[in-house]
Amino acid sequence: MTPAPEEQGPPPAAAADPGPPPAAPEEQGPPPVAAAKPGPQPAADSWTAIGTTVRLVVTDPRRIEAGRRLLAGYIAALDAACSRFRDDSELADAERRAGTPVLVSELLADAVAVALHAADITDGDLDPTVATQLAALGYDRDFELVTRNGPPLRLTVRSARSGPGWRDVRLDQERRRLTIPPGVRLDLGATAKAHAADRAAARLARRLGCGVLVSLGGDIAVAGKPPEGGWRVRIQDVTGHPEEPPVGPSQVIAITGGGVSTSGIAARRWRRGNQVLHHIVDPRTGLPAKPVWRTVSVLAQTALRANIASTTAIIRGQAGPGWLEGRDVAARLVTPDGRVRTVGAWPRQEEAA
Repeated sequence: MTPAPEEQGPPPAAAADPGPPPAAPEEQGPPPVAAAKPGPQPAADSWTAIGTTVRLVVTDPRRIEAGRRLLAGYIAALDAACSRFRDDSELADAERRAGTPVLVSELLADAVAVALHAADITDGDLDPTVATQLAALGYDRDFELVTRNGPPLRLTVRSARSGPGWRDVRLDQERRRLTIPPGVRLDLGATAKAHAADRAAARLARRLGCGVLVSLGGDIAVAGKPPEGGWRVRIQDVTGHPEEPPVGPSQVIAITGGGVSTSGIAARRWRRGNQVLHHIVDPRTGLPAKPVWRTVSVLAQTALRANIASTTAIIRGQAGPGWLEGRDVAARLVTPDGRVRTVGAWPRQEEAA
């Protein structure tokens, strides 16, 4: 695999600039896009949680403190339910009781249902049972605790589909009974985070009575009445704070609804011997996906749909653009050497830095 420059931090993010979503439109296709232009400055707050950067933007500055409390509480509950790194999480308890139906919270049942749905509609490309492979590659704890440089690993192709897989996970969502097969561990991170952004944005918009943007790492969801001109979002290839100058290819777009997600291989990276590894695993091989695309950003009706599409495109490599063309989304794909390719109605380069 071709190593790229070593970087640290959360996954490549579609960074939310404070400035100019109603609830996501019901029609199919990517969400409405407004021309990127200056507008009033809503209030914003950022902090770190669940191993990534959390950013909240509200159109009513008086509601930012209440919004932060609500969002922080929701994220804490998500972590307690779904973390694969906490021994006291609900997920860890269900895995310890493998083969036995376990009563779980609505939050965990919902997250597992979303992950299994993502696996189903991607023909298993987004397989939540790759957690075992990730741990074997060295990603077995919160990323900030992962040793960045370690001894060589014997990397062998071992398909996540060779043993019990996602189809063997049993979920009775109505009764909230989850059965995880022996030997299986789940990684709910990607889809759970995107789905959480969607749900949190909708909940906060109702509670606060104003427009809300929630960004959890590379997943952005908006709800409520947008600022004039739309929500300005900077799509960038290298992780960074939205108020700092971007590094590498970037673009500012403005959206009025839906969600944006960026998946990439450049931020969550570590080295074992002379091999540079990353966190997006191809379940066909059990190894990190080939570095065909450094980042893929997608505009869709929800952050969850966008995340499913962006991560699948990374895994499918050269076949990614063709797969995206049939998904009613707009996408921006960046190669390891910085070349940009777009799919669908991706906004023109209105503003680049």
